Formats: sequence, C-alpha cells, structure tokens
Amino acid sequence: MSTTNPPPLTVETVWAILNDTLDDATANRLVWHCLGYRQREDGSWDTAAVSEDWRNAYPEPPDFIDSRPATVKLTRSIAPENKQLLKEQLGFGGYKVGELVPRKTRRATIANWLLGYMKDQQTEQNPSG
Repeated sequence: MSTTNPPPLTVETVWAILNDTLDDATANRLVWHCLGYRQREDGSWDTAAVSEDWRNAYPEPPDFIDSRPATVKLTRSIAPENKQLLKEQLGFGGYKVGELVPRKTRRATIANWLLGYMKDQQTEQNPSG
C-alpha cells in the first residue's frame, strides 16, 4: 500500500484507466480517495470521511479490480443519470468482445464511477448548473 496521493482526477486520467495505461493500484487509490479513505503514516486507514455504508462494508478500502462484490457495490452506487457517462462524455463504445474480461470491465466501472463523481463534484461547486 502506498501513502502517496493519487494523480489528479481528470478526463485524461479516466481514459488512462480505460486504456489500461494507469496501473491497477493507482486506479484503486483514485476511487479510495474519492470515497474518503485516507491512509495514515503507519499504514492504517482513516475512514472518518467515508460514508457509513462503505465504511461498514469495507473498513479498509477494497481492491476494485480483484473484488467482484466491491465492484458490484460501486456499480450500484452510480446514479441512474450517470450510468452512460462513458458513452455520453467520452464517446467510449465499450470493449471488443475479445477484450471483455473481468479486469477490463471492472476498470470501465471504475472509470464510469469516477466520471459520475467528477460530475457530482462539479454540480456541488456550481449548483446553478
């Protein structure tokens, strides 16, 4: 585990997740950071900023690439209006049939969730639209 901060959350970063040019650990760290998980110097996790729902299910942040249950929970937490952001915002048409492996589909889930998070943060900062 690394205590380094994740890279900036940008559209380029989301594309790097989709294109598999950003490593799994960094992709995970981005989601953890957005969920509120903070790693202390001693390696333990501060979950004070994590929602109760996530904190109860995952007292330590899950590996979204390896854990199907964690990815399912992440998918279910995407607001209905944000479910198509990969297509709507990025024009992402999905992976080819031969590429449909759990690891890639989980990365797509991470990317979509992060886009929704970015959209929600933008709305909070600019409530009038």
